[in-house]
Amino acid sequence: DKVLTELIEPYELRVAKLREFLEDVKPSLRYDIVPLVDPYGPSVTDPDLQCLVVSEETHRGGEAVNKKRLENGLPELALHEILLMKDPDHSQNEEEKISSSSLRQRLLGTLLRPPRQDPTLPSRPYVIGLTGRTGSGKTAIAKLLGHLGAFLIDADKLGHAVYVPSGPAYEQVVAAFGAEILNEDGTINRKVLGAKVFGNQERLKSLTDIVWPEMARMVKEQIGEADAQG
Repeated sequence: DKVLTELIEPYELRVAKLREFLEDVKPSLRYDIVPLVDPYGPSVTDPDLQCLVVSEETHRGGEAVNKKRLENGLPELALHEILLMKDPDHSQNEEEKISSSSLRQRLLGTLLRPPRQDPTLPSRPYVIGLTGRTGSGKTAIAKLLGHLGAFLIDADKLGHAVYVPSGPAYEQVVAAFGAEILNEDGTINRKVLGAKVFGNQERLKSLTDIVWPEMARMVKEQIGEADAQG
């Protein structure tokens, strides 16, 4: 349930940054950084642990750790609760505390790496692809680019356009999946079609083999239109 998981730094990089921080704070500090493969990690199995640092919002998690330790025949840990630092610069849609989720949200719209130089690609039009999960900010970034003069191509709208009776994939889809996927007005009932293909990899591939090439062709046509408009 992490916000913008695709922007979470690799584990190795986060460990390196944590190690640098710990050594900067106290070079003589002894520590052990371990990856967590479950919600508890070594906290419920390590007999040498004595204390667990928690915050107000994670205190219940600390109590759950102690319950597990007792079940495993281990003594409870002392729970040392700390205050979370407030973020004086947080926006209305961000958490009040200093949060990595808020920091990732602020990365939206920034250039994470230099554009790849490919001599085989034309210098114009410059094509930018926006991808991400629901709620990741695609619409907001698209609006921002549109205000800056970008020609916007909405793949979701094209995905619907290929299915309409006049669309390029309509006849192929009906031929492949039968007239039972049609509404009374002749339009494709996407729910009925979805029930036919989802959970069946062979049928799903048949559908994407029809639809995706047509969508790619429509995207290329719109890119050409954008290029013509300058």
